[in-house]
Amino acid sequence: MTAPFDIARLRDTDIPAFRELLGVFGTAFEEPDTYEGAQPDDAYLTRLLASETFFALAATQGDRIIGGLAAYELQKFEQARSEIYIYDLAVDEAHRRQGVATALIGRLQEIAAARGAWVIFVQADHGDDPAIALYESLGAREEVLHFDIEPRAE
Repeated sequence: MTAPFDIARLRDTDIPAFRELLGVFGTAFEEPDTYEGAQPDDAYLTRLLASETFFALAATQGDRIIGGLAAYELQKFEQARSEIYIYDLAVDEAHRRQGVATALIGRLQEIAAARGAWVIFVQADHGDDPAIALYESLGAREEVLHFDIEPRAE
């Protein structure tokens, strides 16, 4: 039997919880230095979490964060609409396959509908079969290429 969990949007007063969520991401992605090694200061996180176009959702069980997602709303230019991009989604290993990720995305779908967003999109890496299976169960798959372009000064 799966223990119950709650889903909540983290806001500017939830900085300690957001930092805990960063730890969940770091462990799940096996990148603790990326998520915990150089975290922004509280002022930066306060601005980020107060933003109406950044969404940090946390799945909690009791007083522990067991999963979460971070997403951004992107205002489109070709039409008066927006898209929401799931940047990160992770669930603590002990709580996987219990509906946590689906519930997180479900809450984001509610937020997206309330904001009038056109679509939610997410990237999955080749070989990440659990993520691919989850996303295929919720939406249409598109084959795309992703490129990282380095910024440079003039």
